[in-house]
Amino acid sequence: MLNIVLVEPEIPMNTGNIARTCAATRSRLHLVRPLGFDISDRAVKRAGLDYWPMVDLHVYDDLEDLFQKNSIQDLWLATTKAPQAYDRAVFRDNCWLFFGKETAGLPEAFRLAHADRCVRIPMRPDARSLNLANSVAILTYEALRQMGFPQLSGEGEMGSLLPTPSPSSI
Repeated sequence: MLNIVLVEPEIPMNTGNIARTCAATRSRLHLVRPLGFDISDRAVKRAGLDYWPMVDLHVYDDLEDLFQKNSIQDLWLATTKAPQAYDRAVFRDNCWLFFGKETAGLPEAFRLAHADRCVRIPMRPDARSLNLANSVAILTYEALRQMGFPQLSGEGEMGSLLPTPSPSSI
């Protein structure tokens, strides 16, 4: 299982998309306050987030609170400032993927304290960053790919329509 951590997320649509990714992949979603939106049951229902009950959600007052309440051994920080690409990381079961707020990223002191665990998504030099929800999806699916997509279906309904290869064609 993966742990997706959003530190001070600001845009509700991004967090909604990330929550959907977490629901679909059985990943835990950890939100670190302050949040730029309301996540009460009423607000979630009004937004039509019918998958929200599938999200394993945890909310913390700050990073210190998150670290006090969890045993975090294997963490990776996504930042445009990282010297290495995400494909250099080895993601394992129960790892923690940290993402910063849309306007400022992760706090500098936190990044520097874990500089060897910072990864970036390669992009053209003059592009500032990708959308937060897209970044989370890219790293989440890379981590799950490395783990063999545990407890996730790898076949859609069209799988039964494909011909079964004969032993002579292998």
